[in-house]
Amino acid sequence: QFTTVRAEIAPVVSSLHGSWLGERDGLRVAAAHKEAAVWANPNDIAILLTAGHYAKYERAAVRGSDVCVANSEATKADFEARYYPASDWDCEVIHWGVDTEMFHPTEATGESDSSTAGTQTLLAVGRLAARKGYGSLLRAFADVHARAPNTELLIVGRGNLRNRLEKQAKKLGIDGSVRIDSGMSFDELASQFRKATLVVYPSYYEGQGLIPLEAMSSGTPVATVDMAPLTEMVDESVGTLFQMGDTDSMASAILAQLASPEALSAKGARGRERVLEHFTYAHNAAAFSSIYERISRS
Repeated sequence: QFTTVRAEIAPVVSSLHGSWLGERDGLRVAAAHKEAAVWANPNDIAILLTAGHYAKYERAAVRGSDVCVANSEATKADFEARYYPASDWDCEVIHWGVDTEMFHPTEATGESDSSTAGTQTLLAVGRLAARKGYGSLLRAFADVHARAPNTELLIVGRGNLRNRLEKQAKKLGIDGSVRIDSGMSFDELASQFRKATLVVYPSYYEGQGLIPLEAMSSGTPVATVDMAPLTEMVDESVGTLFQMGDTDSMASAILAQLASPEALSAKGARGRERVLEHFTYAHNAAAFSSIYERISRS
């Protein structure tokens, strides 16, 4: 199909958003770190059982496209390592941007910084699946809450793990300070990004990961794993990093951030600036337009 389209219709540009095999490996890492129910989520099961089959389509895209566009340097490296493209492989990296009008800082709305006065709110957003690291997050939050009782955790996402995560929170004795919301609108979610003290993103694998950018665009610092592609967006100037799957590292990183509200505010402002400078829809449109113009001329 790639050959026919290129020969008879038009050049082919393929977007690479993280690999099936990478997602499978991420799930295996999650299982090694005792994440809840890797084999209980239908999406996770599909990835574990069929990634090898669908990888052939990714290989075809790498070898049959005129241009590939990866959404991170990590994704580009992932595809290079797995599919051995030709030495003259034409692949550019364009990080996805976010809606900076929807995700904007608190001062534009007059909202309070937290849902309850005196409470420090940790926010985690994403599908309720093992790869997202919520089991590790709950274990880390139990440590955080023991040392900072004014903290609460809000998890926003849909998926079959909700009951398991709620049972885990109860077993850890933190169920009174943990809430999972699976029915939030985009406007409500944007408001929660603004109100949160810190957004935590403990994922085991991402092609890029937009949640950190949505948080930064909202003026809220991010705590995430010290692995690419997250490190292509987040560093200590806009948040903090912790070791993947290490609950002690995660808890320590979170507590260090919560200890300095002034530093958090400064990091939030720098995060918003970084998004406006590098991660907007306008940046995406200009970068893709440049590729389309280049390939149409050739």
